[in-house]
Amino acid sequence: MAQQVYTLLVEVGRKQGDGLPDGSTGAALICYATGKDQAEAVRETVAILKQADLAPLEVQGYGTLDERLAEGHEIPDEERALMERALAENAVIVAQMEPFFQDCDGCD
Repeated sequence: MAQQVYTLLVEVGRKQGDGLPDGSTGAALICYATGKDQAEAVRETVAILKQADLAPLEVQGYGTLDERLAEGHEIPDEERALMERALAENAVIVAQMEPFFQDCDGCD
């Protein structure tokens, strides 16, 4: 089976030296990763994120471009370009990172 690009949502926790903003409790990352199947894409993504001193906690897969289109997802050109880059470079591309901050209403 040929390499395909999978869209993954990865939740990471905190780890010393992770480069996340001060005060954040972790982050969500949208990644485009290549693999012969989604399991391989997940394994590669987790390995790369660990090498980058991040602490992956959970990975949710959203499938390939064709699978997402079949589900009715609208995929902008910028996102498609990142997917094409991931495939061309046989790489994991982190397209977006959203840090988590604890809501401190009622914190002491």
